[in-house]
Amino acid sequence: MKNMKKTFHHILFMTAITCGALCAVSCTQKKFNVNGTIANAKDSTLYFENMGLNGPEVLDSVRLGEDGSFAFSEKATDAPEFYRLRMAGQIINVSIDSTETVNVKAQYPNMASQYEVTGSENCSKIKELTLMQMALQQQIQDIAQNLNLNSQTINDSLQKVVEAYKDKVKMNYIYKEPMKASSYFALFQTINVGNGSLLIFNPRASAEDVKVYAAVATSWDTYYPKAERGANLHNIAIEGMKDVRIIQNNQRKMLAASEVATSGLIDIALTDHRGVLRKLTDLKGKVVMLDFHIFASKQSTERIMALRELYNKYHDRGFEIYQVSLDPDEHFWKTKTEALPWINVHANADEQNAILVNYNVQNIPTYFIIDKNNTLQKRDVQIKDLDAEIRSWL
Repeated sequence: MKNMKKTFHHILFMTAITCGALCAVSCTQKKFNVNGTIANAKDSTLYFENMGLNGPEVLDSVRLGEDGSFAFSEKATDAPEFYRLRMAGQIINVSIDSTETVNVKAQYPNMASQYEVTGSENCSKIKELTLMQMALQQQIQDIAQNLNLNSQTINDSLQKVVEAYKDKVKMNYIYKEPMKASSYFALFQTINVGNGSLLIFNPRASAEDVKVYAAVATSWDTYYPKAERGANLHNIAIEGMKDVRIIQNNQRKMLAASEVATSGLIDIALTDHRGVLRKLTDLKGKVVMLDFHIFASKQSTERIMALRELYNKYHDRGFEIYQVSLDPDEHFWKTKTEALPWINVHANADEQNAILVNYNVQNIPTYFIIDKNNTLQKRDVQIKDLDAEIRSWL
């Protein structure tokens, strides 16, 4: 009996050791680690955040010491997940696939662009994409601020650099390895234009961009069949297909540039800064410049001065400007338009969608010339000399 008890206790002891060992292995397998150093950041707080589908969520934080070292550890997920290191507006994006350990070395205040990352091929590619996006943003800024370029040249140049970027990312990242976290990351990169942020790959406006989202979604179905992010990509692609069809149908009816002279006029009825309803079609008998503008943009002041010169020059001869503001802050728009002599109306978010689709507006600023019979004649990309164009219709 004594021997049986000893044997029984021995079995329990060994079982406990085995379970403990298995638990230790299991716990280790379910964790990932992000560690490293950020120099020149003593006493700064570094946040570690999960970039979930509903936005960023702080998981942990640390107050950096003299050496700037940090170490974060969290539970691993079944599919690639996205996180970021954030400190005082500087961000480093990382992705985690299973139980890897990612090491980041950076130096404040340029940690967002000047950092080293090891331990993850996806994180290395995300760094490449981030630096490419920063370079694209600088190109956009340089073009938009070039005072030697007219609006047509600016629009054409912006479109070219963005399309070149998209082609590069599609061929070298997304279509090459659509199952990778870096390809998913590329889909949601943005650029700053005017006062807002726009998706580089926009599935709500481009059939080609819908295909890119669908390619990644299909690949994630294969590699991560139960991933919430994969299901989300499918929903985005499906909604994008619907939106693109609507836009294409409207464009067939409305404003292809080559058919603009025979398209007639789509009315716009919005209130001005005094609360008076102003209809575009009420201006029949005048030559009208229909102008889409954002007063919060960096080039606004210079452009408004140029329009004022045109207005002062030709208004007495029957020229009018009907300017549609797309500024998100209506109060800001009102303060900016109080002293303007022409018609200035504001479109809220809901009104903007219909108007921009109807007039096929893809860049801001964009303008059109309407003749005295309320017929839309030309849009900015068709006009080489705006001053001469206005004179020709007066």
